[in-house]
Amino acid sequence: MSAATTNKTTGTTTPKGKDVVKKSPVRGGRSRRSHNESVVDEVSSDATTETTEIEVGDADVVDSPAAPEQETSARRRPVIRAGRLAGLLRPRRVVAVLAILALLAGGGYAGWKLYENHAVDQAEQQAVATAKDYAVTLTSIDSGSIDQNFTEVLGGATGEFKDMYSRSSSQLKQMLVDNKATSKGVVIDAGVKSATTDRVVVMLFVDQSITNTASPEPRVDRSRVLMTMEKVDGRWLASKVDLP
Repeated sequence: MSAATTNKTTGTTTPKGKDVVKKSPVRGGRSRRSHNESVVDEVSSDATTETTEIEVGDADVVDSPAAPEQETSARRRPVIRAGRLAGLLRPRRVVAVLAILALLAGGGYAGWKLYENHAVDQAEQQAVATAKDYAVTLTSIDSGSIDQNFTEVLGGATGEFKDMYSRSSSQLKQMLVDNKATSKGVVIDAGVKSATTDRVVVMLFVDQSITNTASPEPRVDRSRVLMTMEKVDGRWLASKVDLP
């Protein structure tokens, strides 16, 4: 068998092995190209299918009921945070308001207390001055003007002391007249034992110089007088007089 083949048309002789080699790639190339194109088409088709499935999946997610809930939850988060912030700020605001009210109440109480203290101080001064004058009236008596003396004593008294002095005035007058007694009182010192705006208890130290028919020479008696002064209709009057 010959190693070469003669081409009748061209008259050339071509080795049989080379002709196979030359034609095989062409045929093989076409076959492979067709096969590759088929594979590519299948891959493209698969990719398109996958892409379509993915896109459809996304559409399902968008259209699913869970999406609005997630979106609503996302929108509500700032509101919830704002509500929590308001809840945190509200106690602070309440505390601030309470602090302001406490400050105002404290200032109001301090102002009222200052006014009350001033009013009590003023009452003490007025009551002590009146008690001193009344102690002089009470311990200064002249048998020659006994009615005037008793009228002045009763005019500065009130309550219990006034009632007691009125009941005993007749006997006391007669005794003073019979003994021709005279007395002169002087307040040595005075101080406040207790006080409110309308009631003051005053302690007085009084020297009383006394003369009568039994003792023509003056005799000095020192007395401690506890006098309760009450404010009645704008006047300080003695409601109780004790010799402790």
